[in-house]
Amino acid sequence: MPRRPRNSQGRADQPFGEGIAPPRRRVQPFVGLTFPRACPTPPATPDGAEPLPAFKPSRRHADLGPDFYDVVAPADFPSAILRYRNQAWARRVGLDDLSDEAWIAHFARFTPLPGSFERPMALRYHGHQFRSYNADLGDGRGFLFAQGHDRRDGRLLDLGTKGSGTTPWSRGADGRLTLKGGVREVLATAMLEALGVETSKSFSLIETGEALERGDEPSPTRSAVLVRLSHSHLRIGTFQRFQFLEQPEAIARLVDYVVETYYPGIQEAEPAERAALFFEAMLARVARMGAQWMAAGFVHGVLNTDNINVAGESFDYGPWRFAPTHDPAFTAAYFDEWGLYSFGRQPEALFWNLSRLADCLLGLVPKERLEAGLKGFGPALQDAFAEAILFRLGVTPAQGEGEGAVHRLVGAFWAFLETSRAPFEQVFFDWRGGLASEPRAARSPAGEHYASDAFRPVHTALQAMRPAVKANLDHPYFAREKPCTMLIDEVEALWAPIAEADDWSGLQAKLAEIEAMAEAYGTQALPPDA
Repeated sequence: MPRRPRNSQGRADQPFGEGIAPPRRRVQPFVGLTFPRACPTPPATPDGAEPLPAFKPSRRHADLGPDFYDVVAPADFPSAILRYRNQAWARRVGLDDLSDEAWIAHFARFTPLPGSFERPMALRYHGHQFRSYNADLGDGRGFLFAQGHDRRDGRLLDLGTKGSGTTPWSRGADGRLTLKGGVREVLATAMLEALGVETSKSFSLIETGEALERGDEPSPTRSAVLVRLSHSHLRIGTFQRFQFLEQPEAIARLVDYVVETYYPGIQEAEPAERAALFFEAMLARVARMGAQWMAAGFVHGVLNTDNINVAGESFDYGPWRFAPTHDPAFTAAYFDEWGLYSFGRQPEALFWNLSRLADCLLGLVPKERLEAGLKGFGPALQDAFAEAILFRLGVTPAQGEGEGAVHRLVGAFWAFLETSRAPFEQVFFDWRGGLASEPRAARSPAGEHYASDAFRPVHTALQAMRPAVKANLDHPYFAREKPCTMLIDEVEALWAPIAEADDWSGLQAKLAEIEAMAEAYGTQALPPDA
C-alpha cells in the first residue's frame, strides 16, 4: 500500500514541517470525440452568434475581485485548425450545438461566450516548486476564459486555457503550448477519466500555426491552444500568495468563496469552524486523488503547490507518465533527478503541500485543529486507496466478509505488484472480477506471474471477494488479450505520424480504444439526462 507520510521538523515560517529532504542518491530513472477538422481561419467574431440555450454561464470568479487576477488579452494566432473537441463534455455544459466555426471563434479567437466574462483573467498565485518558494508565479500561458454549470450535477466548471498567449506572469516566455504538449494532455485526461480518476477534462485542442522553439523537443515545433474543463483553477498557491503578502483578510475572503462555491455542505458553519471544515474536506479530496493516481499507476511529475487545486481534482499535466510496473522510484520528469515526485513518494508530496495550506490557515484555525486534520491524511489515503483498488479489480467483499478481507486483499495485491514487477495494467485487467476471471487470467501474457508463489496470497485473498455489480465482465473490452495502456513509448509512437505526416489516425484509434475501456469500467461521461 502507499506509505503514510512521515513527519519532520520545519522552519518557523512553516510550522507544519519542512517535509522530507530529497534522497542523497539519484533515482534511476471518451465518448463523442471529434477531430481533426481543418476549418478556414474565422473572423474575430462569428458570423452571427449561435444561440446557446443549454449553456448556463457564471461570472462567479469575478466576485473575488481584482486582487486575484489580471484582465488579459488572448494571442492573435495566424491560423486555427480544430484537432479535437470533446463532444461528450460539450453536452454536459451545453455547448455541443456549436458549429466548428463558432467553436474556433470561442476557443481559438476567444470571442466571449454569452453571459461570460467580457475579457479573460490570468489568475495570480505563488507556490513551492520542488519545495523552493517562488513568488513570481501566476498564469503565464493561460487564463480563465469562462465558467458554466454541469447540466448533470449543477457543479461549477471552469473553462481554462493553456497556450493562449502571454500574460503579466509569463516571466519572459512566449505564452504558447506545443501541439505535442496539447496531444499529451488530451491523452492523459482521457486515460485518467477512463480509469476512474477525478481529473480535469481536455475540452478543445486547436492547432494555431506558429513555429515554436523548445529545448526539450525537436524544434521548431508546432503550436496549439488547449481549453480544459476543471472544477477549479484556485490552488494552494493562491492561498500562499496572500500569506506571503501578509493579507489575512484576503485569505479569509478566499476561504468563504471556496466554501460557498465548492463545499456548500459546510457553508452554514460558524466562520472559524468553516475554515477548519474546509481544510479537512479538501484534505480528504486530495487524499482520494492521490490514492486514485497510485491505483492507476500514474505519475503526475510536478506536484508543486500551484498544481494542487481546491477541488482536489487532478489537473495541469506536463511530464506525466504511467508506470509500466510497480516501481516506487519511477519518475516522470527528466529534471526530477532526486525522485522527489516519484511514483512511491506522491502521497508524501501531497501531504507536504497540504501542510503548506495549513500554514496559510493559521490565522483562522487553531494550530491543534490543523495538526489533527493533517494526522487524518494517512487514514484517509488508505481508505481511498482500498476503495480505488476494489474499483479497479471490480470486486466487493463476499457475504459475511468485512474490512479485514479488504485490507488483506489490498495489501497482498500491492505487495505482489511491487515484488513481481508484473505489468501493472495487465494485472488489473486480468483479474477484473476476481476469481471469476481466473480462466482468462491463466491465458494472459502475464500468466506465469500468477503461477508463482508470490501470487498465492492474492489468490487466497480473492476467495473472500465476489464480482461487483458493475464489474461488466461481459463487455467486449474484457475479451481482449491485453488492456489499453498509455506508456511513454506508446505516446511517442502516437505523436510521430502527426509530426512527420500530419496523420492523426493513430490518435483517433487510441482515443476510441480509451472510450471502449471507459464504457467497460462505467466511467464514460454520461449525458446530462442519463
